[in-house]
Order: sequence, then structure tokens, then C-alpha cells
Amino acid sequence: MTTASDTPPTTWNPQEPALSVRQVLTMERVLAGEPEVVAGAGHLDRPVRWVHVAEAADVGVMLSGGEMVLTTGVLLAGDEEKQAEYIRSLHRAEAAAVVLGLGRAFPTPPDVMRRAAERCQLPLVVLHRPFPFAELTEEVQSRLVRRKFASVSLSEAVRTALTALITTGAPLQALLDEIAQHSACPVVVTNLAHRVLATAGERSAVDDVLRDWERISRQAGAGQGDDWIRAELGGRGERWGRIVLCGHRGDSATGRLLADRAAEALVLHRMLGGNAGCSWEEQSAQGLLTDLVGGAVPARQLLPRARAAGLPVNRRTFVPLVVPDGEVAALDRLLRLLGLPGLVAELAEGVTAVLLSLARDQDADALTGHFAARLREASGADRAVVAAADARTVWDDVPAGLREARHVAQAVADSADALDLPAVVRLKDVHLRGLVRLLRDDPHVQSFAERELDGLLRRADDDLLPVLRTYLATGRNKSRTAQLHHVSRPALYRRLESIQACLGVDLDDFEQAASVHIALLAHDAQQE
Repeated sequence: MTTASDTPPTTWNPQEPALSVRQVLTMERVLAGEPEVVAGAGHLDRPVRWVHVAEAADVGVMLSGGEMVLTTGVLLAGDEEKQAEYIRSLHRAEAAAVVLGLGRAFPTPPDVMRRAAERCQLPLVVLHRPFPFAELTEEVQSRLVRRKFASVSLSEAVRTALTALITTGAPLQALLDEIAQHSACPVVVTNLAHRVLATAGERSAVDDVLRDWERISRQAGAGQGDDWIRAELGGRGERWGRIVLCGHRGDSATGRLLADRAAEALVLHRMLGGNAGCSWEEQSAQGLLTDLVGGAVPARQLLPRARAAGLPVNRRTFVPLVVPDGEVAALDRLLRLLGLPGLVAELAEGVTAVLLSLARDQDADALTGHFAARLREASGADRAVVAAADARTVWDDVPAGLREARHVAQAVADSADALDLPAVVRLKDVHLRGLVRLLRDDPHVQSFAERELDGLLRRADDDLLPVLRTYLATGRNKSRTAQLHHVSRPALYRRLESIQACLGVDLDDFEQAASVHIALLAHDAQQE
């Protein structure tokens, strides 16, 4: 006759929260029975979905998987074939473990059952002291119910929080931060090539995960490491990424639940256009290059992110570029067409950065020139330029290179009409204007500009400053300046006299005019 503590569910859902055999054996009520694992000791982490008290030899046909079966073996005593078949039946039914209470039927652990359990890798536990099975079933079932309730509550809390973020138009990072808070471990979103698109969690823990990302991500993908929990991202029959909870320390079923809720939210976020017209790959590159340019985070700390994003970083030459008014998608296509590894991202409106990563034996200048030439050819604009900094062989020098390229690009924006610029523009090509832009944040330069232009800047007449700017930019050509401002020569002379009076300088003197010109360039650079 078979008895059970309650009617178990008809099917076993591995996603349901469960206790492991090991956890059950550490309960105080079980410890009172002096449990001993005599077989299958290497499989004590199996989940226990239910506890079943059964004496029938054919109990396996009544199970649905995940049960811990309790028995005294009273119907098995004296029949070794029944004992072996009993274990094999539980194994076929995918039982979690079998617990045998020693007593009149079996005063010692039966060798036949022990050997059969070992062959089947089924944990066999014997209790050396009498033990009321009802207490164990009551304790386990109550814990399972509590865990199930907690699981449902957590699922709803996570879904509610993520849905609220999506409906308010929150960015991807806000969703990942919420997921990381619930999972208490680093969270990583990748594409199908294992390239990291976004991360969340404690910064030091995330860096530890990314430091050797290529190796450990593929190990986790091969099923190694139960604390790395993945969920696929995709829809309409197509997968395009994964979310990974890295080193989740909680219950594995809870981790899977969190990963599933997160995946649902990320798919919905993407479907609703929560990327502000920017793909996750573009957002990843944008975040990395922006952090490099900003300098708030040391470049060395950003190296794991760059490597995990797919940028080659070992023994490479880095070429920082900025393409004024460049389109990210078009530049990315051009890099792939030319076979040049690199990252592309828009740093600000009209400012697109490109960071090339070349092998040490490649000619950085030649490849940069080829890239710029192909860009001009593709854009159909003869004056399209690429602002470039000198190549860097040390990663820590990349942020300064990106800032230099950006300064050159800004100088190009002012100089393009006046200079016959090559396809690749460097700091030496923008001369004084480029130097001033590099130094514009220096307090001494700022003080110099304010001091030189103070008399003019305090005037309410806004027309004099543009006249001065044009006059100096045209090489002090009065006719050209009058023409550009649509005034007569006598009217221009009066304005120039007013400017000289305000500044206390003689603009016919080359050195004084040069000093005012430098101050004006610095002033204009600081206004951007």
C-alpha cells in the first residue's frame, strides 16, 4: 500500500523553487534521526520538489520526478531482486533521493540497495534512529509552500518594477540596474557572439567578470557553473542576445525566475523602441568611448569593458579619430568593409568618434588615410575630413588621443572655409586654432582671454565683436570685412576705431593684433 503526505502536482516543473537533498538533510528534525548517506553522495544538490512516503515495490510508477521517497522497506525485506528493482524504479522516475528508516525490516543498510543506488547515482540515505516521517513531510512541504509564495511575490515585484521603468521610457541601463539590485550579482547583456553590450552591478564585481570574459562566458554557455544563469533574448523566432546573471548566489530556481523576468522586460523594451533609435551595440560603444573621453574613470579600469565589447586590446596600436557629422551606421559599415577592428559612437550631436585597433605591424597612417579617402568617396563630399590624433601604443594614452582628435575636429569646423584641408586632419594642420582649443580649459588661457577682451565684452553693443572676429580672420582685410558685414568702408573704420578704443590696442600693430586674435580664439573656444 502506498501512502503520501499529500497529492503531488501531476507534472514536475524544474523552474519551481525547491530544496536540495543536502538542505533537507540539514533540517533539525532530520538530524534527530541521525542520517547517513550511504550511496550517491555526489548528487546531494538535486532539487526536492516533494516528499513521498511509500512502501510499495512499484512506487516509481506513481512519481512524476523530483520526489524524496521515505520508506521503512517493510515490503522489500528478504527479497534482493525487489530491493534492486525498487531503486531502479525510483531512478527511472527521476526521484531526488530515497530515505530508508532502519529498524526491524533492515537493521543495517542493505548492500543490494546501496550498490544499486550507487550505480544509478541516486542518493540513498539511512536513518539510524526511529523517525516520524510525518514530521519530515510536514516540514518540507511547509518550506516548499513558503518558497513558492516568496517566488511568486518576487516575480510580481520584479515584473512590476521593470514594467514601470519601460512605460516611463527609462533607458536600458535603468532596467539592468533594477535587475542587478534584485539578483545581487553582476548582470551582463551580450549579443550572440558573446560581445558585451551592457552591464550592471557593483563596479568591482563587474570588472572581475569582464576581465576574462571570453573564456568564462563560453564555459558558462557550455553548462559549466550553475551560478551563471542565462536567458535568451529574442522574438518572432529569432534570437539576438542573452542576459547572464554572473555568479548568482541564491537559489537556482529563483535565479532562473529573475533571468526570465529580465529577458521578458528587455525584449519588450527593445520592441517598444526604448533605445532612442540606437542599437544596444551602439549604446555599448557610446558608453565606453564617452567614459574614455570624459576621464572620470581611469582608462585602465575601462580595459575589461573594451575587451569584452570585442575590441582587440593586446599588443595593439590605437588610432583615435573623430568624424564631423559622421553617421554611426555608415562608419561602422565602412570599418567592416575595410576589415578594420574598431568602435564607433556619437559623442555629441555632430561629433562621431572612431577608435581603431590595429596590429603593431600595420601602418597606422596609411590605413587612416585609406579610411578617410574611402569616406570621402562614399559621402561624395570633397571636403569631408577625418580629424585624427597620433597613434597610441599604450591603452592609458587613448583618452588623451580621443580628446585631441575632438579638439582638431572642432577647429576644423571653424577652419574648413579658410583652409584647404587634407582628408586626414591632424593638430599640425589646424595651427594656432587647434592649439588654442587644446588649451581652452587652462585657467591661464581663460584669464588671458578675459583680460584682453574685457573692454569689448562689457559693452552692450553686440555688433563690434563679430566685426573684430571677421577682421582678424581675413588677415585684417578692411575691404573684405566691410563686404562681409554689408557696411561702407567709412562705417567699418568707425567700428574699428571703437574696438581699438575699448581694448586699448592698435590693431595695425602686428603683435597687438595677434594677442587680440589669440584671446578671441580662446574666448570662442570656451563658449562651445
